[in-house]
Amino acid sequence: MIQEYTVSDDKTKLDLAVIHSYLSREAYWSQNIPIELVQRSIDNSLCFGVYRADRQVGFARVVTDLATFGYLADVFILPEHRGKGLSKKLVAFIMAYPALQGLRRIMLVTRDAHGLYERFGFKPIDSPENTMSIKLFTSY
Repeated sequence: MIQEYTVSDDKTKLDLAVIHSYLSREAYWSQNIPIELVQRSIDNSLCFGVYRADRQVGFARVVTDLATFGYLADVFILPEHRGKGLSKKLVAFIMAYPALQGLRRIMLVTRDAHGLYERFGFKPIDSPENTMSIKLFTSY
């Protein structure tokens, strides 16, 4: 049942080993990422954990200035806890998070979860007009 899971913004509850293990071994976007980079990303982001009792089963973070812009990143639910609506619960928590209200834009990149984010109003960028990017690293 989804009720037995909670979402929290308390960084002291985050389990770095769980987060690093998933990001470095299972996430297509961060294969082999060093634990030091994961820790630094947590230190410098708003972070959200999904928990069943005291065990972390999901994670997401938002890189933001808390005024105009946010970037949603590293969203995951551990495979054995998927199919229970937890990603929807996590994203809903983030979208309602008080410090993120009033931002002009929240962006994200996804290869395969468009349906999840579209439920919350995210839309693909139709044109790269006025949008620029530089990819500095291809792997860790």
